[in-house]
Amino acid sequence: MTCAPVSEARLPRALPIHADGMRIGLLGGSFNPPHEAHRAISLFALKRLNLDRIWWLVSPGNPLKNNGALHDLRERMAAAAKVAHDPRIDISCLETVIGTRYTADTISYLRRRCPGVRFVWIMGADNLAQFNRWERWQNIASMVPIAVVDRPPDSFRALASVAAQTLMPYRVDERNAGLLASRRAPAWAFLTGLKSSLSSTRLRNPDGSWKDTGPQ
Repeated sequence: MTCAPVSEARLPRALPIHADGMRIGLLGGSFNPPHEAHRAISLFALKRLNLDRIWWLVSPGNPLKNNGALHDLRERMAAAAKVAHDPRIDISCLETVIGTRYTADTISYLRRRCPGVRFVWIMGADNLAQFNRWERWQNIASMVPIAVVDRPPDSFRALASVAAQTLMPYRVDERNAGLLASRRAPAWAFLTGLKSSLSSTRLRNPDGSWKDTGPQ
């Protein structure tokens, strides 16, 4: 799959394999670099949410971050595929292909193109804590169920955040998380039990290069 912008006629081929009725988790990010916590969150979500697949949406850049140290997209995708190392995890540069910058636009596109797929947006507790800063965050919550994976020490800050408090009426007990993909948005669950504080920031050197973490 090419990661350069393509014509409308070729857009369907930019999507990973999918079919109506599939339950697919979406994990977006710059993956700069991808690391074992991304994989751990994905495997955790596959099990707890009863998903068929996870798509890692490797973004061209995060609008809320300084992208000066962002590595080449192809390099990040290749590294992501190496770290993922699971046939249920697909690596996608969809946002670069369709030219979207914001998650709201990406999800809107996926809902139009894949109306029969049951998507769940997956994020860490650190992202929930600042979710209200995302472009059209309330639209995101209204379009797709959201699974928030607990990432201490961000738990309390996340659950006390503007977004969490606003969406509290739509929170689903995590004991019912396996049905989240079938719920009509807005709906979200806070998933506990995965303990990992690893982050891409900690795996970067001051000059932006990736630290050598040994064989994956």
